[in-house]
This record gives sequence, C-alpha cells and structure tokens, in this order.
Amino acid sequence: MSTKDTYQRFIRMPIFFHLSAVVLLFFILVAIVLQLLNVYTKHNQAVIVPDVKGMQIEEAAVFFMNSDLRYQITDSVYSREVSPGAIVETMPTVGSKVKNRRIISVTINAKGVKRAEIPDVADLSYRQAYALIQAQGFTSIETKYVPGRYKDLALKVESNGRTLKPGELMPISATLVLNISDGIPIQDSEEPKEKQDETVEEN
Repeated sequence: MSTKDTYQRFIRMPIFFHLSAVVLLFFILVAIVLQLLNVYTKHNQAVIVPDVKGMQIEEAAVFFMNSDLRYQITDSVYSREVSPGAIVETMPTVGSKVKNRRIISVTINAKGVKRAEIPDVADLSYRQAYALIQAQGFTSIETKYVPGRYKDLALKVESNGRTLKPGELMPISATLVLNISDGIPIQDSEEPKEKQDETVEEN
C-alpha cells in the first residue's frame, strides 16, 4: 500500500479517530519536552552548601569540590572572629540547597589590618562628627568634653593622647577620642581659680 493510499484511507476515518490521534501526539510531545527540561535543569538534584566558615580558602576548596560546587572570592572584610585569610561568609549561605556546579561567592577576612582615613570633624556638630567617623568604619569611639566657646562642637580626634590629622590612616579597630567643646571658654574656666589666688594673696 502506497503512502498516498494510506493518507486517503486515514482521512476517510471518523472524526473521533482524528481527534484521538491529535491528542495522543500532543501528549507524546509534552512528555518529550518535560523529559528534556528535566535533563537540562537536573530537576530534584541539589547539594548542600558546606560549612566552610573559618577555613582557609585552600582547605575549603576541597569541601567545595567534594560537593560538586565551584567558588569565587568576591569580597574581603576585616573581622576579629576568624584568622586572616579565612572565610567569613558565603552566598548562598551555609546549609542552603543549590544545584550542583553552582558558583558560591566567598567573603574572606583581610590578611592585613583594615585602615581608614580620619575625617575632618573640626567645627561640625557632635552628631555630625560622630556619624562621620562611624561611616569610615571605626567602631570604638569615645567622647571627651574640653573647654570651648560653643557647646557640643567637634574640635579634633585623638588616639592614645595624640591628635590625629584629617586624612591620616588608622586601623579601624583603634580607639578614637572625639574632643567636644563643653561651651565654657578656657579663660572663663580659669577665672575662678585666678580670683581665688588673688584672695589668698590679700590675706
């Protein structure tokens, strides 16, 4: 039987058989597409991001390889909690389920002490000066009131008794002392003492 005869015989069949053939072909195509998608996306195949926090990157690389994951260092921060060069954080986070061969972004602890510039705080308000120092990354900030004409006006920044110049680099872990004017000028604060000395001399 030729192809032409088969085609003519098929089109003479009742409409029910035509519809059945179309539906059957549709389901076959859907099954093929789903199977291809399943293979492409590796459906239901996931791995757990290993706990590599605190590890050196060379040590963590073995764990990533055993988990069929890849990694890349994307950032470095300064942390006292882990040793220099150790992993501080991962993205996705530890314990997350990801597909194999996923690239894990790694943040490591800086090998050197992180430093930042001392901002120019002179003639700023106490709040502005404090916020400006914090914005540079410093976390240990103390306040000391000293004689000055205008109350709550920032004067300078010190560390270990030494005045720091604007732009000077300091470790962000250093303790900084923000000098703030108390609103009592130096000559006014010394006047009572001078008068007391004069009274003693007269007696």
